Amino acid sequence: MRRSWWLWSASLAAYAFLYVPLAVVILFSFNDSKLNAEWVGFTFAWYEALVADGAMLGAARNSLFIAFTASVAATALGTMAGIAMHRYKPKFLPFMVLTPVAMPEILLGVSLLVFFISVFGEHSLSLATVITAHTTFCIGFVAIIVRARLAGMDESIFEAARDLGATPWQTFRLVTLPLILPGVIAGALMSFTLSIDDFVITFFTTGVGVSTLPLQIYTMIKVAVTPEVNAVSTLLMALTLTMIVLASRLAPDVLRGRG
Repeated sequence: MRRSWWLWSASLAAYAFLYVPLAVVILFSFNDSKLNAEWVGFTFAWYEALVADGAMLGAARNSLFIAFTASVAATALGTMAGIAMHRYKPKFLPFMVLTPVAMPEILLGVSLLVFFISVFGEHSLSLATVITAHTTFCIGFVAIIVRARLAGMDESIFEAARDLGATPWQTFRLVTLPLILPGVIAGALMSFTLSIDDFVITFFTTGVGVSTLPLQIYTMIKVAVTPEVNAVSTLLMALTLTMIVLASRLAPDVLRGRG
C-alpha cells in the first residue's frame, strides 16, 4: 500500500510537471493584460490581434506550406522505403532511412546547413531548403509506421493476388495500398505535426526573410512572453494535438508500440 502511494504521487508529480505549464499558457492566452504576472480578466483580444498581425500570418502560411509539402514528399518516399525494408530486407536501407530519426536535431540541422552551403552556395538557404530538410527527417517516421503495419499482415494475401494473375503494380494498387492506407495516413499526419512544430532544424536551414511559426514565436519571446505569444502557442498546440489524436486513431497499434 505504501509503495502504491509513492508510485501514484510520483506519477502525478511527473504529469503535473509536463501539463501544468501548458495549462498556464492556455489560460493566460485569455488574460486581459499585456503582462503575464497576474490574472486581470477574460478576453479574446489576443486572438483578434493575431488575425491582424501580418508577420504572424505570413509565418503561419510558411509553416503550413512547408508542413504540407514536406509531409506529402515524406509520405511518398517513406511508404516506398517501408515496403522495401519489409519485403526485400536490404542491409543498408534501414540505416539510411532511420538514422535521421535517431540523430540529434542540432546535429542534423548543422549537417544539412553545411551540405546546402557547400553544394549550392552561401545564398542557397530558402523555403526549398527547409522543405528538403523537413522531408529528410520525416521519411523515417513514415517508414517505421508503414513497415510495422506490413509486419502485422499475412503474406499469403499478397501471394494469392499474384497467383490470381495480378501484376506487381496491380497487387500494390488493389491489395497492398488499401491495407496499409491507415498507416500511410497516420505517417502523413505525424510528418505534418513534426514539421509544423520543428524549430531546431528550421533555424539552421532557413534563409533570410523566411519565417515560420516556431521562429516567429522565438523572435517574440526574446523581448517578452506576451499573451499574444500564449495565444499563438495555444493554437499551435491545439493543431498538433489534433493531428496526433487522428494519427493514433488510424494506427493505434503502431503508435502505441504494439505494431
